[in-house]
Amino acid sequence: MGCAQSHIEGEEPVSRCKVRRHLMRDAVASRHAFAAAHSAYAVSLKNTGAALSDFGHGESIIVHPPFSSSASTSSSAVAVAVSLPPPIEAPPPPPPPPADDGTPTSSIQRATSMPNISSLKTSQSHHDSLTIPEDDPVPDDPVSQSEIMEEKPAETPDNIVEEPLRSSKQGRKEKRVKMAGVVSTSTQKSVSLLHILNELDDHFLKASESAHEVSKMLEVTRMHYHSNFAESQGRVDHSAKLLRVITWNRSRTSEDDGADKDEFETHATVLDKMLAWEKKLYDEVKASELMKIEYQNKIALLNKQKKRNSNPETIERTKAAVSHLHTRYIVDMQSMDSTIAEINRLRDHRLYPKLVALVDGMAKMWETMHSHHVSQCKISGELRALDTSNAPRETSEHQYDRTVQLWQVVGEWHSQLQKLITHQKEYIYNLNEWLRLNLIPVESNLKEKVSSPSQIQRPPIQALLLAWHDQLEKLPDGLAKGAIFNFSAVINAIIISQQEELKLKEKCEESKREYTRKLRAFEEWSRKYSQKMTTSSSSEVSDPPSNDEIIQTDPNQERKLAVETAKSKLDSDVETYHKLCKKVREKSLATLKNHLPELFRSLSEFALACSEMYKKLNIISLPEEPDAPNA
Repeated sequence: MGCAQSHIEGEEPVSRCKVRRHLMRDAVASRHAFAAAHSAYAVSLKNTGAALSDFGHGESIIVHPPFSSSASTSSSAVAVAVSLPPPIEAPPPPPPPPADDGTPTSSIQRATSMPNISSLKTSQSHHDSLTIPEDDPVPDDPVSQSEIMEEKPAETPDNIVEEPLRSSKQGRKEKRVKMAGVVSTSTQKSVSLLHILNELDDHFLKASESAHEVSKMLEVTRMHYHSNFAESQGRVDHSAKLLRVITWNRSRTSEDDGADKDEFETHATVLDKMLAWEKKLYDEVKASELMKIEYQNKIALLNKQKKRNSNPETIERTKAAVSHLHTRYIVDMQSMDSTIAEINRLRDHRLYPKLVALVDGMAKMWETMHSHHVSQCKISGELRALDTSNAPRETSEHQYDRTVQLWQVVGEWHSQLQKLITHQKEYIYNLNEWLRLNLIPVESNLKEKVSSPSQIQRPPIQALLLAWHDQLEKLPDGLAKGAIFNFSAVINAIIISQQEELKLKEKCEESKREYTRKLRAFEEWSRKYSQKMTTSSSSEVSDPPSNDEIIQTDPNQERKLAVETAKSKLDSDVETYHKLCKKVREKSLATLKNHLPELFRSLSEFALACSEMYKKLNIISLPEEPDAPNA
């Protein structure tokens, strides 16, 4: 029996039905993957718009150039400290302690802990004014106070509220209204940028919503309930369960012919049924081949008995067995014909209409997406009219996070577009290959034909699937995928630049802390040293020393040099940071200006090609209608 089973697997009808079963199984799996990719692509469109809006919102928040106020006060403090009088003269009184009433001693209120870079580039004459770092008390110096009064206080847009990833249109619009209080020039530019990105976001959202009807056809929200999904997870015997439903009592066949009682039949359930019938057909063909071998063996035995003039009773028993096998074979062949007819009925009257509806839905979806991408292309073109020659601003940690978020979302968008095209191609390929074998009649090799004569089949689904496969192979998807990939790459380049900026910011903060520490230590030492020398000079009167003697005996020189070295390092780090801030800001805005229009141009061309492709397929499916099943 084992040899017979192995021999049967090699028979052409059996091997062909086995391949058919595998192809239908693959079609079920690839339809599921296609549905998942379609849903994920729609979500990626929505998320990309939200991430782009969040990125623009971060760009619109003004972060004042760092290291300006503290740096200028530090420079003044160095100038004062280094210019201490000789020890033999009475030193000026030490600065008073900080006020304890809790009121600010400076008229400048800052949004960040870092001072403005521009103040570091003050002239040497400006260093003569007495200012110190933010954490230090303001000395009671009328000259310096009259100068911290002439400087205009920096304005902080406290009314800007950071916007999380979009949850609704209304929420985004309320956040946008709160931007109205920002009045600086660079903020006005940023508000215009934010307005443009918010408009792009709206079109992304609408494009995503246009995919909902197709998602319903593909049953995206109910995929995990389907038997094909359960089977792929190894939880359900798919064919055994489904065949218990569809192999009903033959006495009810006449009632159900021509009409399906299941009102909730869907694309997925049609494929489920076809897969179950394909498995049943495979089992029936394999059983018929086994019976054919047994029948042929009995015929050979009967002929041998006749040649040997065997006992008539033995010959009659063999004849009866041959007749019985022949009858069983006819019944099995009729059952197999019935199975084939049911598969073809599902193919022409259930699967084909679902594919036609899917083509129509995809044509409308891509036509809508094309219109939105065209609008985005026009809107993004307005970015080139924006003026980016504003003062440099630092990148905050939050803005860096939003840039990373945008990069991740765009990368997912690229991945889902690739999956959407790949899984659709796989689905149509599997259906085409299955149909090619399905159109080959399953016949017996016996001389006596027990089946009805075969006819050449040209079902309407054949032309649709062939055209669909050819059109997908010609689809110019490379341009769109390349544009999204390139946009992701330039965002990644911005991330790297922002990382360098944040590292340099940490370096500047460390240089500031080191300089402040050395300056305070020097000031404390100078105060104690001046008090000591004042006490000494009051008890001892002598001629004032010469300048050379002061230079040779001045114990301040080594400490002054340490403070000046720390100040020079801070100035150098801040200047480098200043330049990098400007470079990163210009790079971020230039990326949007140069790459967004090209991105949406490529997307609009791809969407147009998809729309035209499905419209052509729609025309192919219109002329011929499937024949009604026999009553």
